[in-house]
Amino acid sequence: MSRIPDALIITRHDIRRMMTPADFLEAVELGFQASAMGKANSPMPMELPVTHGVFHAKGASISLDRDYVAVKVNGNFPDNPVRLGLPTIQGATLLMDGSNGSLLAIIDSIEVSIRRTAAASALAAKLLALPDSATLLVCGCGEQGRAHIEALGEVISFDRCLTWDRDPIRSESLAAERGAEAIGDLKSAARSADVIVTCTPATEPFLDADMIQPGTFVAAIGADNPEKSEIAPTLMATATVITDVTAQCIAMGDLHHAIAAGAMTSADVHAELVELFTGRKIGRSYRDEVIIFDSTGTGLQDVAAAAFIYERCKGDASVRSVALAAP
Repeated sequence: MSRIPDALIITRHDIRRMMTPADFLEAVELGFQASAMGKANSPMPMELPVTHGVFHAKGASISLDRDYVAVKVNGNFPDNPVRLGLPTIQGATLLMDGSNGSLLAIIDSIEVSIRRTAAASALAAKLLALPDSATLLVCGCGEQGRAHIEALGEVISFDRCLTWDRDPIRSESLAAERGAEAIGDLKSAARSADVIVTCTPATEPFLDADMIQPGTFVAAIGADNPEKSEIAPTLMATATVITDVTAQCIAMGDLHHAIAAGAMTSADVHAELVELFTGRKIGRSYRDEVIIFDSTGTGLQDVAAAAFIYERCKGDASVRSVALAAP
């Protein structure tokens, strides 16, 4: 009888030591390519509201060099930093062997969630933003804002980076760290930007159609539950909308709010990101086209990133493992 293999315990420190933003970009791109070839499956997530936040459970399978299954449970508690001095996002991903059910790894999900989200935005920008984009505006200056600056820098050489946050201190801090410019006038900054990232906990939209110049690419990632909203329905209705998963965005993304407002229907969505890989849909059609990537985060990104991390870590002696009981 075969012995149950030891499972790796992969910490956030391990991930930071073993993975770069370019690695996460490669992992997420492999995930979308596998999905385009019918080699991945990512069902709708489960949401569990609690008093101060919400838990999301996301699962997916993928066939790469071997079959993997990952299930991630994340707690999202926006008040944690102020209320308790804890991170907003906490959780863990279980990575299993998809061929026999063995547990391969327990992976801290904080860094994975941050980096795989930024990698998906960078991948979308690579496919949809204007190649000569010069100015990046990041709205929301927490961990996601920092990760997006790094990830987008892997695919576009920006001349200028602007930061904005409702808390000016956060904006100034990130700008000083990344060599960017902290701005207070969001409207004028948005009008000067070629690529805009919105990664805030906002529950009311702050980006509207009159703030966007022709040709802008917007990665909207903050609306990861039905109460959150960053993009005004009028902007959604006038832009070309690409989703990570349309059904999921209907339930919880900025698309959810545009449909509720009567500004759009699901039929108005141009494409899912995976359809650009299959060639079923084209990306940008003309230079002045405004494109919004409505991203709610998928289990596909998690399983692709987790598999990549596991393969990097399994031969490293400093990564802890735990022996599981024999059958």
